[in-house]
Amino acid sequence: MTFLYLNSDTMGKGNDELGKKLLVSFMQKLAMSDIKIDVVGCVNNGIFLTTKDSQVIDSLTALQDKGAHIVTCGTCLDFHQRRDGLLIGTVGSMDGTVQIMASADRVIRPC
Repeated sequence: MTFLYLNSDTMGKGNDELGKKLLVSFMQKLAMSDIKIDVVGCVNNGIFLTTKDSQVIDSLTALQDKGAHIVTCGTCLDFHQRRDGLLIGTVGSMDGTVQIMASADRVIRPC
C-alpha cells in the first residue's frame, strides 16, 4: 500500500508562496502519473488541501477517481474550524493514521 502523507499546504522549507506553487505542481504531476496512491492522509496544515479554497482539489479528485482513499485529520479540522468546509474524502483520526503508516509499504511525504 502506498500512503501519501500531506502535513502541510507547502512543499519544502522557506518561502511559503513558492512552497505552495511547488506543492500544486507536485500534486498535478502525481495525479497525471501512473503512480498508484492507495491512501492520502492530510494532517496539520495539510487539511487546507482538502477544504474550502484548496488549490489542489482537482488533483485530489483525480487521485480519488483512480481509487485513492482521502482522509483528513478530524482534530486538525476542528482546530482550524474547517470541518464544515471539507470538500473531499472522509474525516479520520490519529488511530487511523498510525495504522495506515504502520501498514504502508511506502510513504510519500512531499511536505
